[in-house]
Amino acid sequence: MASIKKDKVDVVLVGFGWTGAIMGQELTNDGLKVVALERGGMRDTPTDAEYPKVLDELAHSVRGKLFQDLSKETVTIRHSVEEVAVPYRQHGSFLLGNGVGGAGFHWNGMHYRNLPEELELYTRTVDRYGKKFIPKDMLLQDHGVTYKDLEPHYDFFEKVCGTSGKAGNIGGKIVPGGNPLEGARSDEFPLPPLQQTYAQELFEKASRDAGFHPYPAPADNASAPYTNPYGVRLGPCNYCGYCENYGCFMYSKASPQTTILPVLLKKPNFELRTHSYVTRVNVDKSGKMATGVTYIDALGNEVEQPADLVILTAFQLHNTRLMLLSGIGQPYDPVSGEGVVGRNLAYQMNGGVRVVMPKGNYFNPFEGTGAGVWSFDDMNADQFDHAPYGFIGGAVIRQSTTGGRPIKQAAPMPGSPSWGSGWKAGLVDAYQRTFGFAMSGSVMAYRDAYMSLDPTYKDSHGLPLLRMTFDWHDNEFKMLAHMGQTAEKVAQAMKPEKYYVSVRKPGSHWDTRLYQSTHLTGGTTMGTDPKTSVLNRYLQSWDVPNLFVMGASTFPYNMGYNPTGLLGALAYWSVKAIREQYMKNPGRPLVQA
Repeated sequence: MASIKKDKVDVVLVGFGWTGAIMGQELTNDGLKVVALERGGMRDTPTDAEYPKVLDELAHSVRGKLFQDLSKETVTIRHSVEEVAVPYRQHGSFLLGNGVGGAGFHWNGMHYRNLPEELELYTRTVDRYGKKFIPKDMLLQDHGVTYKDLEPHYDFFEKVCGTSGKAGNIGGKIVPGGNPLEGARSDEFPLPPLQQTYAQELFEKASRDAGFHPYPAPADNASAPYTNPYGVRLGPCNYCGYCENYGCFMYSKASPQTTILPVLLKKPNFELRTHSYVTRVNVDKSGKMATGVTYIDALGNEVEQPADLVILTAFQLHNTRLMLLSGIGQPYDPVSGEGVVGRNLAYQMNGGVRVVMPKGNYFNPFEGTGAGVWSFDDMNADQFDHAPYGFIGGAVIRQSTTGGRPIKQAAPMPGSPSWGSGWKAGLVDAYQRTFGFAMSGSVMAYRDAYMSLDPTYKDSHGLPLLRMTFDWHDNEFKMLAHMGQTAEKVAQAMKPEKYYVSVRKPGSHWDTRLYQSTHLTGGTTMGTDPKTSVLNRYLQSWDVPNLFVMGASTFPYNMGYNPTGLLGALAYWSVKAIREQYMKNPGRPLVQA
């Protein structure tokens, strides 16, 4: 039994990043008493993004000032079920956020909507290619919601964030200048696109010359002053090149701190408790209703927080681990294929192209912004006929000029020495006349890719670490090889001096030492069948109806896009159902199993 028991509240939120801020803001509007528990400390723009102190690349990009302390809690990783997992001791492949705002405080700001077919990929694949096209070990399933369901919530989230962009399809009518392949939108973006860099100008022209449809990607870096629906004002981006790994001192990058918290933290029916490490969701004797959560506070006390409604709003890995620690839902077993919690772990498979243009070009990479991107979707999702190629999925191909910082964003000319005067000369030669563009590829879910509790390693509180079992599969190697061929056509159209295409080769393994993306998905998937999903279409637990789970842990597979647009839309979709349906009959399932 906990040493301290708090007074009961209407809602307790576990984790306080994007989805926690959204749920807190919307539920307190109805007068509910909401308590948010965040494992890390308080973070805000004046204190954690103070100019000029925030522009410290060594502290933020190298030493990970805003990231989770892996000496206290981490994950263990292995490639297959036959291997013994080992701890992830240094941030490499993915970066775990920590503190108020979570990864939403130090992200880049890429805010895509998903292509409509991506939310119904199983149905789309079977209808177009037949069931036999799906590999035997692939766990392909629909989300349980459609683009039409989510469109109003995509729209509102963009307005909250002050997203900069250009619509390509409004109400089914193709609009020049935007993405002609996107799903129909109900409205234009809140702000016009960010300024195009010289590298993006070359990328746009080359992509068109190669037969593709480039567009300015949606960016949560404000292109102009903006006031969102909550009355919070954002300032215009100054293209300083310090977005990812940093808070924004200009109040230009959308984050919980710059879009929601100035209003939410002033509400008398909302309370935020930092340094509150939740260890389990408590349930009643029947195991069918949550009674609240137990957490460890900053002083080491074990505290019980009773609540009528429990909502997990932490990062994908943490949501999954907490469900496993709490014994809610059947853990997934890769041998039998039964169980759901921990199932559908997916990542992203990325590649890149580096282009060397003739001397006399000046790309000024230091004039960057996190989500200032030009993309095309011709090779994304199911926008092309996959039948000749034998794989499912695709990639968004894009050029992003995020900055030119000297430690992590400056690379010498390929073939240069790794140190000394030759390295310096190669760096000087490359800085102004080279740039890159990337392939951000989807990854499907597989029977042997999952999460479980590690039988050996524990965190600083004595609780089992989360164990990740994951490696690449043939479907994704085929996908990336085709994307590399596509990207090469774009590079050739630029008529460069040289170019270098980088894609993973079949048989290579997931290398956790090198950063790839923090876009991990699955573990508490949504769906229409309790046998293959943890949550119903409203993100409500099939097993415990007063428990909801938000975030990328609910995605059945991983898409080429960044996840924030979808996880925000799903949060607004879910909270609407909570307010308008669940609260009228608390404790009742919104979907019958």
